[in-house]
Amino acid sequence: MAKSTFSGPVQSLAGFISAGNANVVSLTADTTLTVAAHAGKVILTNDADGKFTLPSIVATTPGADDDPNQLNNLGATFTFFVVTAATDMDILTDGTDKFVGGTYTGVTDSTGKTFISGASNDVITMNGSTKGGLAGSIVKCTAIASAKYAVEGIILGSGTLVTPFADA
Repeated sequence: MAKSTFSGPVQSLAGFISAGNANVVSLTADTTLTVAAHAGKVILTNDADGKFTLPSIVATTPGADDDPNQLNNLGATFTFFVVTAATDMDILTDGTDKFVGGTYTGVTDSTGKTFISGASNDVITMNGSTKGGLAGSIVKCTAIASAKYAVEGIILGSGTLVTPFADA
């Protein structure tokens, strides 16, 4: 199906279904993500030391809300699901954009820790143990404002946990 553009509210009385193989993207090497190819999809990370760079946030107000060529990408969401356990996996911004929010890193069903991003943090690093990133970990990043990606996640780890958030 071709790309469709709507202006104004769209109502579905029975809901929208995003399903099928085009809704899942597998990354096997360092990748710079795009809104067109990755937003709103499940991103499977199959590279233990991959570097996955989020697109720069564009918050510029378009000339018209119904302009199908506008570049504004607020609301774009990127959901990462770790398939291959991390050894040195990074989810990065462009360096200007920063993370706001946090992740919960669990060791067992009764042991874990919540980590909140710092104001200057622009990278999430998972190592498969103390910083999380075991298979089954999930991290979700959403462009919410100029230079701000909201981050939330449940990442699986082991050992003495430390924050996955850092400055690149």
